[in-house]
Amino acid sequence: MSVYIKNIKKFLPGKGISNDEMESYLGKIQNIKSKARPIVLRNNGIKNRYYAINKNQESQYSNAELTAEAIKQLESENFKIADTELLACGTSGPDQLLPSHASMVHGILATPQTEYSSFSGSCNSGMLAMKYAFMSILSGNTSNAVCTGSEKTSTWLTAKNFEDEVEKLHQLEEKPILAFSKEFLRWMLSDGAGAALLSEKPNTDSISLEINWIEITSYAGELETCMYAGAEKDGNGKIIPWRDFTDHKIAQNSIMTLKQDTRMLGEHIVQLGADYLKKVIKKRDFDINEINWFLPHLSSMYFKSKINEEMVNNGIVIPEKKWFLNLPKVGNVGSASAYLMLEELFHSGKLRKGQKILVMVPESARFSYTYALFTVV
Repeated sequence: MSVYIKNIKKFLPGKGISNDEMESYLGKIQNIKSKARPIVLRNNGIKNRYYAINKNQESQYSNAELTAEAIKQLESENFKIADTELLACGTSGPDQLLPSHASMVHGILATPQTEYSSFSGSCNSGMLAMKYAFMSILSGNTSNAVCTGSEKTSTWLTAKNFEDEVEKLHQLEEKPILAFSKEFLRWMLSDGAGAALLSEKPNTDSISLEINWIEITSYAGELETCMYAGAEKDGNGKIIPWRDFTDHKIAQNSIMTLKQDTRMLGEHIVQLGADYLKKVIKKRDFDINEINWFLPHLSSMYFKSKINEEMVNNGIVIPEKKWFLNLPKVGNVGSASAYLMLEELFHSGKLRKGQKILVMVPESARFSYTYALFTVV
């Protein structure tokens, strides 16, 4: 049996937001213009992104609503959302601790009873959802499935989340400047959702993507945490969960915001990607020269040349003309990013039957990687 992506859609809220407009949406901490913003933006190469909040930092969509909007666009003459047999949703930040993200999405869609599954994590959560959907159909459990990746990080990144910590530093007569590990991600992440329809049968009147395989691995047994939210990291690399802090400490230390150990990110994320790709090539016995399209999820354009260099050093050569990415114009949308690349390429008119697409998704949260191979049919 084979499994096919019959359609893939996206939902990006509101209008595109330029680099110069970012602070008018996220706000200025202590009403001071960020010194880190131009440095981070110069390196990440992102020119445009989308937020599910307005300039008053008021939510226009929840994460679940973003996801539901993407799913609704899958409906067509040949597929009704009500006929979904499995709903698998991945995200870094659900709207609440309980109920699960997929449950909330299902509630918004208000469709009949269906199997569901929620996947947490970071960038790979969307691919974990896709693999579950893929395996469900492959095993005969369902004949179709809808999988998603979505993020609403903007509410994590607004200035109000950091004011108490900066004020505390000011009272201690320290420089009221947020640690780079916390401010870094304010200028990296944005909102949006992608949804894919998987089926045991391909389209008959248009292209489909056959899913050849999806390989995912975790390095958490070897490396400490790199990106986290709802926790703090102590001097020994141990993660202290939000439950262990008082409400006062949570506010004063911006515990609920996203944080990134940029030192660890630079040391490991590129090297691990090449190392794992070598293992996948050997396991799956495929020729990298047969790849027509390479879709790497990059958190920053800064990593593009470094990834290419590391792959070449490991004997893996993918010419730049085969690379396809849209980070500069849609932003880093975490678990939705792979969906956004696939969606744009799928509807671009550039695909031809028989072409092969290799997707790469790194995740720095506790370091994990996905590689997935698709064939246009």
